[in-house]
Amino acid sequence: MSSLDQKIQEDLVQAMKSKDADRLTVLRMLKSTLTNTKIQKKRETLEDAEILEVLQKQAKQRKESIESFEKAGRAELADKEKREYEILLKYLPEQLSDADIRALAEKAIKTTGATVKADMGKVMKELMPSVKGKADGKKVNEILSSLLA
Repeated sequence: MSSLDQKIQEDLVQAMKSKDADRLTVLRMLKSTLTNTKIQKKRETLEDAEILEVLQKQAKQRKESIESFEKAGRAELADKEKREYEILLKYLPEQLSDADIRALAEKAIKTTGATVKADMGKVMKELMPSVKGKADGKKVNEILSSLLA
């Protein structure tokens, strides 16, 4: 059992003991998704990187749901999704600030020698490994677009 998997399991038990319904629901869904991923990969355990990938997908789904519910005027559902999103964020690495992303993007642009938007693919290929899990791809894309414009 990886350290992240173990932490999630310990937090699940703690949420049961403290009767924290929101946290318990989120962690149960997460454990279920992790179990399904193990079954798909035909393995007993997942690496921390694979667990982080699942966490990022779950967080992204919550973020998209928040936007959809807010557009539809469903504040109570958006609030529920926000609480779930906050719980998931505790397991993800700290997110990079816009300034940090911009600095990494400028470095990647220099490394690849990119000058126009058409070179964006090369730059993204260089940049994404250093920001993976620490920044939203959409935000990285926006910042990179502004730098290459």
